[in-house]
Amino acid sequence: MQSILTGYRLWNSLIIYWVIFSCNYIPSKAKQLQGFALGTTYNIQYVANTSVDEVQTGIDSILNVINKSLSTYLPQSDISKINRGDTTVVVDHHFRAVFEKATEVWKATGGYFDPTVGVLVNAYGFGPGKSISDLNPEEKDSLLLLIGWKKIQLSQDNNIKKESPHIYLDFNAIAKGYTVDIVGDFLLKSGSFDFMVEIGGEIVARGNNPKTGQAWKIGIDNPLQGGQRNFLQTLTLQDQAIASSGNYRKYRIDTITGERFVHSINPLNGSALKTNILSTSVKAPDCLTADAWATALMVMPFEKGKALIENDPQLEAIWSLAREEDLQLIKSRNW
Repeated sequence: MQSILTGYRLWNSLIIYWVIFSCNYIPSKAKQLQGFALGTTYNIQYVANTSVDEVQTGIDSILNVINKSLSTYLPQSDISKINRGDTTVVVDHHFRAVFEKATEVWKATGGYFDPTVGVLVNAYGFGPGKSISDLNPEEKDSLLLLIGWKKIQLSQDNNIKKESPHIYLDFNAIAKGYTVDIVGDFLLKSGSFDFMVEIGGEIVARGNNPKTGQAWKIGIDNPLQGGQRNFLQTLTLQDQAIASSGNYRKYRIDTITGERFVHSINPLNGSALKTNILSTSVKAPDCLTADAWATALMVMPFEKGKALIENDPQLEAIWSLAREEDLQLIKSRNW
């Protein structure tokens, strides 16, 4: 299947790992599906009477529909047509759900989460569009004029209206989280109440792990690991979602200046320079929300992000911050 986010390499996205997959034994009542989607892998474990073939067919259909709606890597997707200036596109309910969540998190973060930053994602060489090999301050300032969530609207008739046809929408930062939720909803409707869905490290878990009869256990990747994988922390997850974002794997170094540019770009000033925030993980009731916030926390000042998380009873977060040759792990109050 052709997938969304094909520019994302597998090693760019696996920040949270599903600890259960380190075990070879899976009980007979549990079913497991693995595959490739959204430019990365997916792992699904569930308990249901529905046949594996039926569940696989349903999941393939979900991925296909979301690709056609939200993939900037598919030229004929709705979002790609909109980015080319097509004003006749009528978007589907998937697009509207992601758009409305983006609006919610954009407001809550004071603009640090903004999918119109896609024009700079491309310019820095992290998206499907043409990059600018030597992005000078003047060019960056001109691109910043195309960034701003207030410059785009979704009508009641499901048409996108942009102030400029050159405004570029990019939902790649939250598409995985949204897809995780939709697959989870599909499993619920299929009669499964104990499952874990993981796509590229973004996870939703419901009920219990059928092997242990207890909440699912996952591990958060250590951004400073050497050749051997290790975790910053392992934790249990039940009826909740978790998503992560990090800059320690996906970056570009300017061959002339030696500056390191990272894929988490500040939409307020256009900066893609490395900060001391190495990674963030967010727990939320749904993975779409967790994914959006994990992205926002990577670019906003740490103290501001921590205050926002601690003022929202539905969110919890953990940050890994670079401190000289080591890292500091900081958790929100309710983590």
